Amino acid sequence: MKKIIFLSTIVLALATSFYSCGDEFLDTKPTASASDVLLADEAGVDALLIGAYHPLVGGLQAGGWFGSWIWSASVSNWVWGSVQSDDGTKGSDITDQSTIVPVENFTIDPTNGYASDKWNGNYEAVSRTNDVLRILAAAGSKVPEAKAIQVQAEARFLRAFYHFELKRVFNNIPYILENDVPETVPNTGVDTWALMEADLQYAIDNLPETQGDVGRPTTYAAMAVMARVHLFQHDYAAAKLLLDDIIDVADNGGKYELMPNFDDNYLIAKRNNKESIWEIQYAVNDGASDSPNANYGDALNYPQNVDGMGTCCGFHQPTQNLVNAYKTDANGLPLLDTYNDTDLKNDMGLGSNKPYAVDLVQTVDPRLDFTVGRRGIPYLDWGIMRGKDWIRDQGNAGPYVYRKNMFLKSEKGTLSTTSGWATGVNANNYRAYRYAHILLWRAEVAVEDNELDYAMELVNRVRARAANKVVMGRLDFAALDTLNLTQEAIEPFVDYTQPAANYLVNEYTDFPDQEYARKAVRMELRLEFAMEGHRFFDLVRWGIVNEVINDYMERDRDFRGLFGGTTPKVFTPNKNEYAPIPQGQIDIQGSEILQQNPGYN
Repeated sequence: MKKIIFLSTIVLALATSFYSCGDEFLDTKPTASASDVLLADEAGVDALLIGAYHPLVGGLQAGGWFGSWIWSASVSNWVWGSVQSDDGTKGSDITDQSTIVPVENFTIDPTNGYASDKWNGNYEAVSRTNDVLRILAAAGSKVPEAKAIQVQAEARFLRAFYHFELKRVFNNIPYILENDVPETVPNTGVDTWALMEADLQYAIDNLPETQGDVGRPTTYAAMAVMARVHLFQHDYAAAKLLLDDIIDVADNGGKYELMPNFDDNYLIAKRNNKESIWEIQYAVNDGASDSPNANYGDALNYPQNVDGMGTCCGFHQPTQNLVNAYKTDANGLPLLDTYNDTDLKNDMGLGSNKPYAVDLVQTVDPRLDFTVGRRGIPYLDWGIMRGKDWIRDQGNAGPYVYRKNMFLKSEKGTLSTTSGWATGVNANNYRAYRYAHILLWRAEVAVEDNELDYAMELVNRVRARAANKVVMGRLDFAALDTLNLTQEAIEPFVDYTQPAANYLVNEYTDFPDQEYARKAVRMELRLEFAMEGHRFFDLVRWGIVNEVINDYMERDRDFRGLFGGTTPKVFTPNKNEYAPIPQGQIDIQGSEILQQNPGYN
């Protein structure tokens, strides 16, 4: 099966119009753009479509090496969906990429660079989809009819996807179509949801059930995105129809299924598996310097160059709040209301040369150690995570590192990049939509319909899979008679026939009422997809973001200075649900076209 690769060089040569927040937004034609006439044939349209996919891999060429937009506009939404939530922190030290700090502590203003970068990156992507559609129309009969329909379906899917990215962050956005004059499209008074749905419906109606190139969306990928769009509007009836169709083809036709193990979804060797509905394809060492076709948007989000990893830069660290959420009770169920009352044991403030032992009494969901790197637990095949030595600035962002996006030590140099400073980038695809999403979103709909038994059945399918595999490798802390040991010295004290922690996860036996069921489904979505860029957006659409984030910030003020200070930071409802519209863009287009979001004037 072929893999669609989104080469930077193609994108540079063929992009024909850009939306950006700089002064050149309205005036400057890209110097490398080809003319519409030259592109108006099948080969030109194909090339432009490849260019429209490329923003997904995080390697936009603008404003420096691979672009100034890559981290803010990363398809994983690690800044906007994770760092802005109770799942993740910016990580690193407080000064590096300090523009993220106002996003994290909700002091962001309209001049924030990460807000403008998110806007830039996604409207650049929208521009590319519109180029495809505009040139496709100009090509006419030069593109066979069946091919033209396929191209249009893919381009409209991508256009809806990129606008959805913007909608969740900014809410009031212009929805720009191929024949629009971009600077005249307002961000209010237009039903952007309806325009998004129209694009997705065309994609559903015209995309195939299976694609020859992995990475191109299918009709089921479009259905999954459309279902999520409906969930954001609380249109549960519309979401239900789409989700039921996907479940039907999965359960009765074998199209999709849960993989046997949770971590099958985070291993390079298990890319594009039976659970995947749509994955963002990454490639390294493909001839492009620094591997920009890999996950450059997440290039900062690896442990800081420890134990031979050579990775960078200690960003996107899990929170203690997230770690606490994986605690389970004596029945192997989540502590829905009390999980954050006490902290799971950690090594905060301890040097790696100080004694420390993992808590083997408190039971935890096995997904914890497939999501989070914590001291005393094996981290993939890199050996035992040794605590503070693995953290760039523990005092700033806590004692944990992220795991899901990491490559194996055995894959270093083959499936991780061999060039460039950001040597964490690798071929581990981002699983944007997978079958577990469908099951848990359908459970969410069932709760709202008060079909509690069915909701529990769907949640239990995911929980049953979570029990299938645990991290093995128990470290005998008591036997260590030397501190600050190397990995090689530690290995003899690790028993790989024993679980690394006290794992216990079981299925629910009862959803006693709708409120309990609602909490259970929401918790399951967090446990299953933690650190994948969904959490903040879910809190907003559920209408609980104010309560959840303020509770989280208040508890963390004692050790995280960015939440405290003379004036403690707070989440402000009816404002902080969405980022401000970039002031630079308003200055260019005028406030009569782009209106600022509430609370930021």
